[in-house]
Amino acid sequence: MKFAYRFSNLLGAVYRQGNLSFSKDGNAVISPVGNRVSVFDLKNNTSETLPVSTTKNITCVGLSPDGNIAVVVDEDGAAMLVSLITRATLHHFHFHKPVSSIRFSPDGRKFVVTKENVALMYHAPGKQREFNAFVLDKSYYGPYDETTCIDWTDDSKCFVVGSKDMSTWVFGAERWANLIYYSLGGHKDVIVGCFFEKDSLDLYTVSQDGTLCVWESDTELDGLVVKKSQDKPKPPRPGEEEESEDERKEGEVIRGKAGAPKEKNTNNVRYKQRSKHFFNKEGDFNNLTAAAYHKPSHILVTGFASGIFHLHELPEFNLIHSLSISDQRISSVAINSSGDWISFGCSGMGQLLVWEWQSESYVFKQQGHFNNMASLAYSPDGQYIVTGGDDGKVKVWNTNSGLCFVTFTEHTSSVTKVTFTSSGFVIVSASLDGTVRAFDLHRYRNFRTFTSPRPAQFSSLAVDVSGELVSAGAQDSFEIFLWSMQTGRLLEVLGGHKGPVSCLCFSPVQSILASASWDRTIRLWDMLDSWQVKETLPLSSDGLSVTYRPDGQELAVATLNGEISFWNPQTATQTGSVAGRHDLETGRKETDKITAKQSAKGKSFTSLCYSADGESVLAGGQSKFVCIYNVKEQMLMKKFEISCNLSFDAMEEFLDRRKMTEFGSLALVDEGAGDGDGVNISLPGVRRGDMSSRHFKPEIRVSSLRFSPTGRSWAATTTEGLLVYSLDGSLVFDPYDLDLDVTPASIRKQLRLQEWAPAIVLAFRLNEKALKQEVLETVPHEQIPVVCGSLPDIYVEKLLGFVASSLEKSGHLQFYMTWVQSLLMLHGQKLKNRSGAILPTLQALQKSIQRHFDNLSKLCDFNMFNIRYAAALSKQRGLKRAAEEDGGEEEEEEDEELSEEMSVASLEDADLML
Repeated sequence: MKFAYRFSNLLGAVYRQGNLSFSKDGNAVISPVGNRVSVFDLKNNTSETLPVSTTKNITCVGLSPDGNIAVVVDEDGAAMLVSLITRATLHHFHFHKPVSSIRFSPDGRKFVVTKENVALMYHAPGKQREFNAFVLDKSYYGPYDETTCIDWTDDSKCFVVGSKDMSTWVFGAERWANLIYYSLGGHKDVIVGCFFEKDSLDLYTVSQDGTLCVWESDTELDGLVVKKSQDKPKPPRPGEEEESEDERKEGEVIRGKAGAPKEKNTNNVRYKQRSKHFFNKEGDFNNLTAAAYHKPSHILVTGFASGIFHLHELPEFNLIHSLSISDQRISSVAINSSGDWISFGCSGMGQLLVWEWQSESYVFKQQGHFNNMASLAYSPDGQYIVTGGDDGKVKVWNTNSGLCFVTFTEHTSSVTKVTFTSSGFVIVSASLDGTVRAFDLHRYRNFRTFTSPRPAQFSSLAVDVSGELVSAGAQDSFEIFLWSMQTGRLLEVLGGHKGPVSCLCFSPVQSILASASWDRTIRLWDMLDSWQVKETLPLSSDGLSVTYRPDGQELAVATLNGEISFWNPQTATQTGSVAGRHDLETGRKETDKITAKQSAKGKSFTSLCYSADGESVLAGGQSKFVCIYNVKEQMLMKKFEISCNLSFDAMEEFLDRRKMTEFGSLALVDEGAGDGDGVNISLPGVRRGDMSSRHFKPEIRVSSLRFSPTGRSWAATTTEGLLVYSLDGSLVFDPYDLDLDVTPASIRKQLRLQEWAPAIVLAFRLNEKALKQEVLETVPHEQIPVVCGSLPDIYVEKLLGFVASSLEKSGHLQFYMTWVQSLLMLHGQKLKNRSGAILPTLQALQKSIQRHFDNLSKLCDFNMFNIRYAAALSKQRGLKRAAEEDGGEEEEEEDEELSEEMSVASLEDADLML
């Protein structure tokens, strides 16, 4: 139970590559993020990352019409069937080739997958065959190059496929007599999108060079004739489906292609080009990269490589709207079911935007760190997380919603460390640009900038408990600088280290600063005694990270040789050590000339963090594993694999020998033909691929770790983003002092006898969440103080912790707040004596209360403004009615005065809202 942490969310990464999709109700965006899938709820302003992952980065997601299941396919063609209701993986399948697109039919009975130049139609799972999720129905051949896009007719009778060979193919999903396949040309570049008109066979095709072709069919959907012959199918020929039933009775051939022989009394489907339109180009490289069409409103959305998107009304091709939303290529476009919201994904910057085109406003706008995240810190109540990245940005995330609500861009170089002050409303960040900045979370501004007399690159940062002293260590001058938060003045420059200062940490109970350096020492500086060195702790190797236990009675130090040593800062003696190098288990990079086992000898932990109770320590570094060690026993308790994404480097212990040649590894070849994410200009003499240094494959690593002050979660900044792991106690049976008489029946018997305190004790001994909640909510409101006074001391902490976790999600605010007040009033002195153990519970309680306070204050302000507006409106109508009865010139004067009053009141309300 204590270490049952599970992946709960991914922050800092909103979109990587692939196609975006809207949920059935249009209120949520489903976005592929690396090898995971995130769901962004636009109504409730929350995000959730599904606990399923593929072995490589996801390229396409197919969503069923009812929104219950999704087919997720990665770069290699490995597919997963995922339930969006239970968030579980239902089935695994492998297409053995990269898949370009996947689309369900509108009736949900079939779906089409395109890989290379073939379109494969499968029976949708759960509709006909329950035992096999992926049952192949037909294979359609036609295009000579890779396929790019799919669209279905509204009645699921036909589908259209676009290709890189500049052709578009219309296929019959069933065996029609007058339509087997039909090929359309007319374009001079790759087909980006093809769309059927609503309840029609009419087509729109869009190509990469910005050309739109409008195709008109001479046959309606109800004019398709069912083929009656059931002859044995012939082997497929180019341009025909594999299992097509070509009738060859008396020399008759059934085709849907122009110029082919026709069956008697059967009018084959034919297309003609109605019109051709061209999008406005702003340059030679402004390619059309993404397109989406909303059939009910006839709105076509097109995205371009320059970050511009257009809205056109078809078939007249009237420009409705045009806007530049990014300076990077728009990779994916999607429209929700109502046609109001449009989502855009830019893989170059990792941006996800949702635009409401009628009001011309952003519904959702998120972007992660462009480069790697370097550091993170929790706020004292655990409600916020601040991260700093190599892109020079400082972002603040809400742990409840999983979204970023403010970004500070004042730094001009990489941010190396970030931290909160003890108040929780000030963020301090250090950067390689030579500045340490303090940001105010009330006014969202940079109110202090600390600099050194000589330019220095700050690689470490610490703020004392009072929030008055700010210290930063330089990696080039080996000095530690101290500033005053109140005045912003430099107080002292601490010298003595003979190597770069890698980490700083203030004691949580004393005014003592611990500094770790590459000179193999830990120095303890006394802030009250003229900033002198109090102790110097010798290390066996270069110091990389140092952290204090929450009670300030122990130090943990990570060194370059992979060890974690524990020290008593009072006596300056080492109390223990953990050899953690063998727990890192690093993989072999594709450019390494040595094995993974030899490479692991040079790896070490670079980040340490104590748990909230101080009994264990969390460690991570240049590896895909995060380890939790027990400090007292000095042993590994649990190891977490933070990623299984093989698209990252150094993930596998052995390289694939099939990719090894005499010239090097084929995995280093950047396969691409200049179609957006690939190589635009290859090396001279290279026909396919690129062996130049432009190829980049990130290496998986953990740069920073932090436990939440509540102790129920921990976060890590990794190559993937900000990973959050939290306790999930609903599936873990962890009873306390269990006996034979502790059963749900005996607990409910005590409730019927109105023995509230014994019922609570029995429920906490059984330790089932639903049962504890049932017992607590059965207790009458007026009996709560009496019950709290008669509880044994050992159950007071347990009850307070449960109330704190229940208050976070429950709507019974007054009821649970009464429990909290009674427990703290009656047992406050006893809890104070165990402040170290009870601190995480109190911080969780503070987080829940603060969250409800924020929500209620916003709701009350909104209601107050509405009431003021309604009162002013009724007053205006009453005066107007009285003026109409009296008549005269006074009416205009009163109306003007009242309108001035209302305008002033509305301005005051707007200021209050802001």
